[in-house]
Amino acid sequence: ITLQHWKAPFATGLPPLTRHLPTFETAMNNTANMDDCRSMPADFQPAADCLEGRVILVTGASGSIGRVAALNFAKHGATVILHGRKAARLDPVYDAIEAAGFAQPANLILDFLSATDADYLGFAETIFASFKRLDGIVHAASHMEPLSPLATQNLTSWNAHLAVNLVAPVAITRACLPMLKRAPGDNANVVFLTENHAVVPKAFWGAFATSKAALGNIATIWNDELSADSQLRLRLLVPGPIASQMRAMSHPGELASTLPTVESLNPHLLYLISGAAPKDAPFLFRT
Repeated sequence: ITLQHWKAPFATGLPPLTRHLPTFETAMNNTANMDDCRSMPADFQPAADCLEGRVILVTGASGSIGRVAALNFAKHGATVILHGRKAARLDPVYDAIEAAGFAQPANLILDFLSATDADYLGFAETIFASFKRLDGIVHAASHMEPLSPLATQNLTSWNAHLAVNLVAPVAITRACLPMLKRAPGDNANVVFLTENHAVVPKAFWGAFATSKAALGNIATIWNDELSADSQLRLRLLVPGPIASQMRAMSHPGELASTLPTVESLNPHLLYLISGAAPKDAPFLFRT
């Protein structure tokens, strides 16, 4: 993809501040816990072409969840932008999509550990220059290290968790916001992948759980800011225990064969990214 310059259009005014000052009851209702989680309807059956013509960005597309999501979105008609740190790891995903005869994908390389604000803006410029639209983002990229006590988690570890799990999703969404808000049909959706322990914290999950937990505040605030003039919605998905790379790291003695496959997430991700979920539904979903 050739990078070209693109000036993002910005709003000339802001809604009255008082609209964004919640009551105590509203603030309490927006506090995420597992009891607030909505699930995909059991009878949800996505149409084979439910993403036809749409452009969807999947970050961390070389990882176990990102790869499966990208292939499934392409299967349902989307043109998928595959993000990763290394082209060599993205190429097998790209090749698998092409071999299946789906719409030609695109690789977009960016290392979130070292990315600057200019890099994120350039990231969005590249998408606009090549596709002129963006209909959704699934933030599947994650940084995780072996579980350990907070007392042993150093600053380098904290910075890495925050850079990949929190700063990058916010920066990419912000940079791509003008495209998302102008998506045809006003039906763009952004999905953050989170984790059980981000909602119900437990010992040894410190930096990872904290960096993922902050996404709940981001989704709540951004949805409130967008509600006046856009149908764009940001959602969180708690995958639960699945046979993923990160699950193997956090539960090294567990047999992957006893867990649901990563592919079991496919209908849940389609439900959220396709816009099938009601716009007024709670922002937190679980499988």
